[in-house]
Amino acid sequence: MSDLLDIIRNASAPYGLNLVAAIPADRYDLSASRMMRASAIFSDARSIVVIGNGGGAFWRAFTAHAMQHPGWRERDNSLDDFTREVVERDIVSAARSAGVQCTPVYPFMSGSATLNFMELARMSGLAGPSILGVVVHPEYGPWIAFRVALLLDAELDESGAALNFDPCPACTVRSCISACPIGAVSFPAGWDIPKCLTHRVEAEPNCAPRCHARAGCVLGPQHRYPDDELAYHQMRSLRAMRPYYETHIRPRRPA
Repeated sequence: MSDLLDIIRNASAPYGLNLVAAIPADRYDLSASRMMRASAIFSDARSIVVIGNGGGAFWRAFTAHAMQHPGWRERDNSLDDFTREVVERDIVSAARSAGVQCTPVYPFMSGSATLNFMELARMSGLAGPSILGVVVHPEYGPWIAFRVALLLDAELDESGAALNFDPCPACTVRSCISACPIGAVSFPAGWDIPKCLTHRVEAEPNCAPRCHARAGCVLGPQHRYPDDELAYHQMRSLRAMRPYYETHIRPRRPA
């Protein structure tokens, strides 16, 4: 079955999807809520292959694709659409050609069954926790994202380089803390969500180009996303933050 993982890695690599690890489905399901179990999506799942990107190669592949397909960037979910296209056209088809059943699950599909990708990343050894509110990788630092998980009816178990990685307690620099303009990151408390969201929604311009705390992390600075990718993700995150802010954080005037 190691050949199967190589097939998946080879199909992923041309698009900068350079983080690939596998975990038995039942091991993940034991820690997952009932609605986020692999078996709830694909009853025959025996393993989960987690696929993500480290660094900017995935964005460069997306940029090249968008240049070849005029109007692609104007889509509401252009990066997610690109992800689905390459995953289902090249990666899922490669796995199925190897003789296994394969069901892709994406982290960005609202309203449909999904998995806990942060927990999958930790358990599969693709990332460890951080005080930034995002997971981190030993080489790529916070410049990683998880694009898809493949549920397979084959047994695979191969961890990534970040198994048991937990860098923040031993970090003596913690430049991420001083980099945040409003002090929304601290140790050991971590990311102060209400403080961050309030600033982003009410006075966002100085955080529009990038998250300064994330950019201040000492891990993997050479792999930082390109500026246009940073701005894209900040725009998307702000779009998601606004409804949460309005519902849970915004001060209510007395009736």
